[in-house]
Parts: sequence; C-alpha cells; structure tokens
Amino acid sequence: MRTQQRKEFGAYLIRLRGSRSQTAAAALLCEIAGTPTLTRNEVSRWERGDRVPDEWLPHIARAYGVPLAVLERMAAVARGEEPGPSAPPYDLSSFFPPGNILRTHLGAAWHSRATAGAGSRPTLVLVGGYAGSGKTEFARFLSEFSGWAFLDKDALTRRMTERLLLSLTGDPHDRHTDTYRAEVRPLEYKTLITAALANVECGVSLILAAPFLAELHDRAWLTRLTHRCQAKGVEVAPVWIHSDINTMHDYLEHRAAARDGWKLTHWDQYADTIDPDAVPDQAHTIDNRHGAALSLADQTRRALTKLMP
Repeated sequence: MRTQQRKEFGAYLIRLRGSRSQTAAAALLCEIAGTPTLTRNEVSRWERGDRVPDEWLPHIARAYGVPLAVLERMAAVARGEEPGPSAPPYDLSSFFPPGNILRTHLGAAWHSRATAGAGSRPTLVLVGGYAGSGKTEFARFLSEFSGWAFLDKDALTRRMTERLLLSLTGDPHDRHTDTYRAEVRPLEYKTLITAALANVECGVSLILAAPFLAELHDRAWLTRLTHRCQAKGVEVAPVWIHSDINTMHDYLEHRAAARDGWKLTHWDQYADTIDPDAVPDQAHTIDNRHGAALSLADQTRRALTKLMP
C-alpha cells in the first residue's frame, strides 16, 4: 500500500514538473535552495516513488507554485504517516486559478469539514416511519442542524415511480397494490441506497428519509448495510419516528399529496394493515405521537447528541 502511495505522489510531482526535463527541474531547485547538491537522478527517484522528498519540499513548493502545506500532507501520506488536518489534501491550482470563487469555497468547505469531523466518523442516518409520521420533517431538522446532506426517497424517485406505474397499472399514484410492492418498491429502495453508498464512498455524512417499513425490521438487512458502511469508516444510525394513527391521518390530510389519495379514501382498510406500535428494536425511537412530552424539534436536538460525538 505504501509503495502505491509513493508512486501516486511521484506521479503528482511529474505533473507539477510539466514540460521541464528532470535535469532542468533539478537545476531550478538547486538555484532556489542555493546549493548544487540535487541531481537529476534524485528527481527521478522521487518521481518513480523510490524516495519521498523531505527537506526539499519547501523548494519544490516554491518552484512549482503550490502550497507547501499541500505538499507536506501528500508526502506524509506517501510515507504512510497520518497527516494533520491543517491543510487541504489536494492541490486545486491545477483546476482553478488563484482567486477563483469556487476554489475559495472548496478550500473553506474542506477546512470546515476537517474541523467539524475531528474525532468523529461520517454517519449514514436512516429515518423511517409510516406515511404521515413526520419522518421527512425530522430528517430536515437533522440536516438543517448538522449541515449533513439529505435525500428523501419520494423526491429522488417519484418521477421514475410515477412513469413506471403508468405503464404497469395506469395509476401513477398507486402505493397499495401488489404490483407496486413487487415491481416498483424494490427499485425505489435500490435507487436510494445506491445514491447513499455513492456518498459513503466519499466519506460524506448523509440522512435518508423513507418509510423503511420492511428494512428497519429486518435485522439481516440492517446488519449487511452496517458492515458495508463500516468497511468504509462510516457509521449507520437508524431512527424510527413513532406516531399514532390519528396524528398520521391528520398529517396526510393536511399535506394532501396525490400518492396518499388511496390511504385517505380507504383509511380504515389501510389502518388495519399497519401497527403503529411495532417499533424496530435496532432503531433510536422518536416519539411524535399526539401529546408527546417533547416537541419534534427538541427530540431532534437530543438525537443529534447521540449521533454526533
């Protein structure tokens, strides 16, 4: 692994050298350092990954016009050391010129992330619950409070789902038939989890909002996801929004979404198919029932103290 890291650092030095020959690069570095001791052969060793420069790093930074802190961090990684959080791990000058607004924002974002993440690991939060339980509201609270990204299953998949249902059942708002459950629902969740794992690969904390009715009650499913994320250094935190049947009805009636039409029209039939008190034993539970002792906002803050060390 360390050999590969040295080779990657060497390839980076080659890109910095550009069209200069190794001989010309060595001469430039000697001129800057005020000593004739560096040879083309040593530059070649750096670029092959045979050695990692140390005392020459300040002169390389000056010669190639890159931040010294960036070179020091990358050299530490190449040596197999743990770099400090003082500087961004990548040199952005190859992509954006000095003063570029995006470069400025990216640098600020990295410093903010490095400071906020010191001593903690990225987290994937799964917020589940029945329709109308308040899971999306809670997930938004978490996102606003933490600054973590937020993905809602309906927002992510609704257009795909409606188009697919039109071709299968003729009803784009179908969420109750066997066809939806067998043909469409698995694709919605696969899309959501695929998007989440793409963020996990980048070490980004993320909040997902979806019913997760089967998933959070399935210990094997949650265990597989947890192991997959932990292998990338990401923790998984399942949260269940516990609500009562009347509160859920009032919420669905208030939001008046087309996809809730069948539930509201056949409420008694729908209510017979769910058990609001069946709480997943692996999830942290938020009480959003009518008359709960704490508001959803207060419970959000309490939950965050458990999710964020």
